[in-house]
This record gives sequence, C-alpha cells and structure tokens, in this order.
Amino acid sequence: MTIAAAPARLAAAADASVRWHPDGPYSLPQTLGVLLRGTGDPSFSSGPDGFWTAFTTPDGPVSLRLTSAADGAVDAQAWGPGSGAAIAGVPRLLGAGDDWSAFDEPAFHATLPRMVREARRRNPAVRLPSTGRIVDALVPTILEQKVTVIEARRGYRYLMYRYGSAAPAAGGAAPAGLRVQPSAEQWLRIPSWEWHKAGVGPQRSATVMRALRSAVALERLAALPSAEAAAKMQVIPGVGVWTAAEVVQRTHGCPDSIAVGDYHLAAYVGAALTGRRTDDAGMLALLEPWKGHRQRVVRMIGLSGFRKPTFGPRMTIQDHRGH
Repeated sequence: MTIAAAPARLAAAADASVRWHPDGPYSLPQTLGVLLRGTGDPSFSSGPDGFWTAFTTPDGPVSLRLTSAADGAVDAQAWGPGSGAAIAGVPRLLGAGDDWSAFDEPAFHATLPRMVREARRRNPAVRLPSTGRIVDALVPTILEQKVTVIEARRGYRYLMYRYGSAAPAAGGAAPAGLRVQPSAEQWLRIPSWEWHKAGVGPQRSATVMRALRSAVALERLAALPSAEAAAKMQVIPGVGVWTAAEVVQRTHGCPDSIAVGDYHLAAYVGAALTGRRTDDAGMLALLEPWKGHRQRVVRMIGLSGFRKPTFGPRMTIQDHRGH
C-alpha cells in the first residue's frame, strides 16, 4: 500500500470527517505545535499519514487525524465515541476564531519591533489554536510549575502511560502508543506514591487534586472570555497568573495572555527587544504598546529565531523519585 493510498482508505473508514477551509495561508504544524508537551507527548503523533491527537469529549474518547490538503484546506477524520463532538470542534481547534487583521493593519504593524514584523512576514500562516478543553490543559501546566520542562514532561509521560488509556484504534491505523489523557476522575484516583514515582511533589499533586474536584465547573470556563476564565481559575489555591495564562493560551487561543512568573520569559523578551534581560514588570512595560496582542508578539519573537544569551545558571533538574 502506498502512502498516498493509505490516507484515502483511512478517510473512507472514519466515523466522522470534515474539510475545513481557512480564510488565508495556514500552517498545521506551526498552529498545533504549541499544544504538544514536548516531542514525546503521548497524546500527539505526527508522521507521513498526518497529524494525530487523542482526547476525551463529553461523548467519549476520540482519535483525530488532521492533514493538509493541496488546496490549503485541512482534512479531519475522527474515530471513536467522541467523533461527532471532535469534528464539530475542529475549526475552533485549528484557530478559525483567531483574527490577526488588527495585528496586520499597517498602522499597528508599523509600531512593532523590526524582528517581529519580519517574523510575521515570514510566518503568515500561523494561527493560535483553541482546544476548549480546560482539564487537559490545566493538569500538565500544573505539573510544569516551578520545575524544569524536562522534569515536568518526564512526569507527565509517566502518568499518561500509567493512567491514560489507549486511543481509539481507527481501524488499526492510529499510531502505536497514542494515548488519551486521564479523565478528571482518573486523575483523582492516582495514589500519592505514583505521583512520587512520577517526580511530582506533593504541592503540585495537591493542586491537581484541588482543581479537579471542581472539574465540571472548570470545563464551563471554556465558554467564557479568556480573561474571565483565567481570573476564575485563579480562585483555586495553587493556580496563579502563570498557570492561568498558559492554560488560556491553549484553551482559548488568547492573543494577549502573558505567562508572568515564567522562569525564562521575561529575560527572553527583554533580551529580544532591548538587548538586556528584564523582570516581569519590565517585560509588561515593554509589551504594553501592543496590549491585546502581546501573545502574538511573543509568538513572533519565538519564530524569529532569536536566542537569548546565557545570563546565569540554569534551573537545576531535580529527581526525587528514588527518595
């Protein structure tokens, strides 16, 4: 079977499908790449037969395959009980509601730093995705609090393979190892020693537990404006500005949320825009002229290829699993 023939047979066998036509240039990898928790994220897979993801909908789990069509459209096929809900959410997931027109308006565009303008010129096909799934974004974000990315993603992978479930098989075509994140109820049943084995300290695991005891209310936040959803999220002890911002960037495609309190972001933005590191207050002051689009500015800095000079020691990677 050729690679070209395989996707055609997959599409014909799907439980539900749709072809989405963006209203301009569109990049599937650039848009969805920000959702992955590293290249080893078990809920995503990318290969010759498309970009795959698996998750739970109100109707049940789903495996979703996305491919770029020759005419610039995106084809989506879904398998599993959640197929209908997943397909209905495809335009939102792919950034259909993400409007860059004000950012690209000539008068506003002219105020942007040169590196941001140039990055936007080279990357006109980027959209900010919107999953609408609060719990799926919140749990791995909590795991990333106050630790290195390497530690957090190692623990997330351990818990996903231990307590997640196999993605619907898609007629046997779903990538091996593709996993659906645990439901709120499944997260809540994870015993303390398994959090410890995952390298997740008691403060972070307790925050997950507190948050997910209100999982139904949390998922309702997807229907609120991003600023309101972020504010309500922060009522949960242990969920602060940084965590809420990281979540609404993914769940709402928020164009303005800035992860204040990030270990690297302020220094990175300061170095990019002024050549000098800065703190959170300095970063917010630098980005103030573009309020409403600050996440877009940060995204373009990232796509510019700029790399921050090393200013000092890195955060130490901890491993308490053997203690």
